[in-house]
Amino acid sequence: MKKIRDIREKDQVVGTYLVSKKDVGVSKTGKAYLNIRIMDSTGEMEARVWDDAEAVSRGFNKNDVVSLKGYAVAYQGGVQVNVSSVSALKEGAYTMRDFLPASKRPPEEMLVELDAFIAGIGDVHIKALLEAIFNDAEIRGRFSTAPAAKSMHHPYLGGLLEHVLSLCGLAEKVAGHYGSLIDKDMLVAGVMLHDIGKIDELSYERAFEYTDAGRLLGHITIGIELVDGKIASIEGFPVHKAVLLKHMLLSHHGQLEFGSPKRPKTMEAIVLSYLDDLDAKVTAVKTLIEDGPDDGTGWTPYQRMFERYIYKGAPRGPGHAEATAQARAPLAAPVLKDMAEELNARFAEPKVPASRASHGQSAHASKGGASEPAHKDANPGKQTKPASGADADDKGELKLFK
Repeated sequence: MKKIRDIREKDQVVGTYLVSKKDVGVSKTGKAYLNIRIMDSTGEMEARVWDDAEAVSRGFNKNDVVSLKGYAVAYQGGVQVNVSSVSALKEGAYTMRDFLPASKRPPEEMLVELDAFIAGIGDVHIKALLEAIFNDAEIRGRFSTAPAAKSMHHPYLGGLLEHVLSLCGLAEKVAGHYGSLIDKDMLVAGVMLHDIGKIDELSYERAFEYTDAGRLLGHITIGIELVDGKIASIEGFPVHKAVLLKHMLLSHHGQLEFGSPKRPKTMEAIVLSYLDDLDAKVTAVKTLIEDGPDDGTGWTPYQRMFERYIYKGAPRGPGHAEATAQARAPLAAPVLKDMAEELNARFAEPKVPASRASHGQSAHASKGGASEPAHKDANPGKQTKPASGADADDKGELKLFK
């Protein structure tokens, strides 16, 4: 069976996959086709059914596990599968976890680490709150299973807990560095609880989807309600601490336009917002470098999330230099042509007018000065237009090669 991570252009594809998306489209010629996305534990890939699309569509549904055959082809800088046959498998013929991406760390191991962070909390009220939440068997089970997101960062089973543990480690280091400027217990509590609402925002029994509550309320509101309920069960929990902690949950996205109803206004809330963003971005880049497609150039495909290409490191393996040269050749050709024409124009032998040739040199040269170059640009302020092979890689930065 072909794993999605291993599918390359021109591969024959035979395997069992989970259908995470399914819709019928119409081609430019007016012919209906079936657009699906297939997934397994190693990744996702687009697939198309071009023949008898409507009839084939009736044979399976979104979130079904299917047996599929097809052929991998290049498409928009990536690879997709042109499907020759696809049919749904019966319930019981597969194990759903085999088709969902999951953290490389066992959940039991991560929960032990979470408990150790809670044990290190000194504030009795905050510690009581964290124990009330994470010793709740239902919450504990879902928190150790949930993804941190549907697609952006840590989008796999156990991703939420993995994300929180990474942030706990960062929070302790930052609090240790800044000392009394930061309330470490409050910061660690905010880290642990900032995404707690995601246990109900997303469904993750099959392909990751937003629940009704996730779409209508969002994880911030869900999280506030959960924390409020647990605080109410703890006798004597200080109102001011509750307000500070809930402010961290409300503001952790950092900006109103990013979904937070409040911007961070306390030291701990500001630190949480930046650490959350840092961990999400670092993990996203790590995934691109380690699990993304490798074309031998040492670069990822263009990433819309970051609005740039990401450097993966020096290409490795036999033939990588040739692969890099072949990939760059179509882009380099027009650039090199323009460069050659410019150099020829600048360094060609200047044509001396007949009236001056008889004197052998210019008036300036006769006074001991060097001759004025004949190639001086008539419009020195003119900007050379990038060649057709050039690429505006980042904002304000011109890249000649991808």
